[in-house]
Amino acid sequence: MPALSVTHSILGQPWRWRGLTGEADCSAADLTDQLLMSRGVARDGLAAHREPTIRGFMPDPSIFRDMDVAAERLAAAVIGRQPVTIYGDYDVDGATSSALLIRLLRGLGLDPGSYIPDRLLEGYGPSGDALAAIAAGGAQLIVTVDCGAQAFEALAQAAAVGVDVIVVDHHKCTAELPQALALVNPNRLDETDGAAHGHLAAVGVAFLLGAALLRTLRARGWFAERPEPSLIALLDLVALGTVADVAALKGLNRAFVSQGLKVMRQGRNTGLVALAQAAGLTKPPTATDLGFALGPRINAGGRVGKSDLGVRLLVTDDADEAAAIAAELDRLNGERRAIEQMVTEAAEQIAASQANRAVAVVAGEGWHPGVIGIVAGRLKEKLGRPAIVIALDGTTGKGSGRSISGVDLGAAVLAAKDMGLLAAGGGHAMAAGLTIDSAAIDALADFLDDRLATDVARARDDRALLFDAVVSARGVAGTLVDALEAAGPYGAGWPAPRVATGPVRIIKADVVGNGHVRAIVAGDDGGSIKTIAFRQADSALGQALLGAGPHRRLWLAGRARRDDWSGGNKAELHLDDAAWAD
Repeated sequence: MPALSVTHSILGQPWRWRGLTGEADCSAADLTDQLLMSRGVARDGLAAHREPTIRGFMPDPSIFRDMDVAAERLAAAVIGRQPVTIYGDYDVDGATSSALLIRLLRGLGLDPGSYIPDRLLEGYGPSGDALAAIAAGGAQLIVTVDCGAQAFEALAQAAAVGVDVIVVDHHKCTAELPQALALVNPNRLDETDGAAHGHLAAVGVAFLLGAALLRTLRARGWFAERPEPSLIALLDLVALGTVADVAALKGLNRAFVSQGLKVMRQGRNTGLVALAQAAGLTKPPTATDLGFALGPRINAGGRVGKSDLGVRLLVTDDADEAAAIAAELDRLNGERRAIEQMVTEAAEQIAASQANRAVAVVAGEGWHPGVIGIVAGRLKEKLGRPAIVIALDGTTGKGSGRSISGVDLGAAVLAAKDMGLLAAGGGHAMAAGLTIDSAAIDALADFLDDRLATDVARARDDRALLFDAVVSARGVAGTLVDALEAAGPYGAGWPAPRVATGPVRIIKADVVGNGHVRAIVAGDDGGSIKTIAFRQADSALGQALLGAGPHRRLWLAGRARRDDWSGGNKAELHLDDAAWAD
């Protein structure tokens, strides 16, 4: 049933309730429970989800295949003071996973090495030559994090030189697994109970490995005469990697982020404190800040700068070093944005001619490989369908894809690889990476069209603007924001609540900043609120707000936020859409 009888909004969308009812005249606790249940929480799980704790959601690490083998081998390295190197991916998940294990092993008396491959020179995943060189340098154990699930040749080369390798990953696996001492990945096809945690980011899997390691050492009496390092103190890294990797914030991930934000507020990690300052954050970071302020800056090192900057920032305890690295990452992030804008504009022009494709597949010579993932995400949001952006260098292309809910792009990319269309490829449901010969790009596009057209059509047909509550204008207040936030943290797979208010009349509307439309509106209940529609000045929504005048009434849809400028108990509405009420 359409919410508020809106079948076609100003932006052309139907409105629907996310839950069973849109009424919000209940208590704050009732509204919070309504939000939780509309996101799939059973009534008997409400208490655990209101305050998600690690203890409440943590599984026994031993349910994962190879976990105990990995923990025993790491414990042997700790007890025997063996040289260990952590080999991580160059994104935020890889950086946080690496930093977590490095900090934990330091707390256990080791001084592990770190290796982050160069995106442009080495590409994604473990390199056989790099693994062999690390072994030649003395490492007896290598732990790959956020990579390795498809590294058949590289891990075979490592085995040939006699070095033990533990793979800690979360990307899609094939039935055949690469050669490794242990491969810990909830997305192994032979996983049983562990498969329920396939939504974890690699840093979450690394945290579970850390827990298994400490348990193993504890059982051996290792801490009888020495202090046990705090794994909980590293949850700030887990929260950052989980949010930045767009992992679904359900189950254990909700506990990771909720508790990790609390650890982050304590300012324990010198590098994170410096990065927040460089990003201009003046308040304790929120889940949104992790995804849009801190994460992109960590990523900037791997995209357009030095790939190891993120790990170096997250493991240093030197305030001066942290400030210098954070400043460099902030500068690189600005450079990344400029490059991204250029590639986005070119990609959008190509995609405009592919309106009939289920998956937009665009390629360009000279596009920077460091930004193609971000551009794919932008393209996906604009088109409402999966997108793959390929940077060509001669006859070879490096591609990155982003998907929409309900369409498993990672599985499709693996299938394309099995069909011989790709030189390399892998990923998970919402994101994937690939290497392709330029001559095979059209064949890949055809393959994805055939495989995913039905899933994409179904997902697009299900699109609607979903609402959690309808409130009067006077009801858009700080108490409402508090009740909404109580069901957080919000992110991928756990959408932030959207409310409708109205009918309202426009008292004043104007354009501010970079194409934002600001409006003061008044409701029939006598309440008035501030609203803003970001980057909508030229859209149908922006034009409706600017031209409505005081005599037409509208329903407004958006996110309720505290009005930081006015303070007190006031709130404002960040608009997503509107519909005429009369």
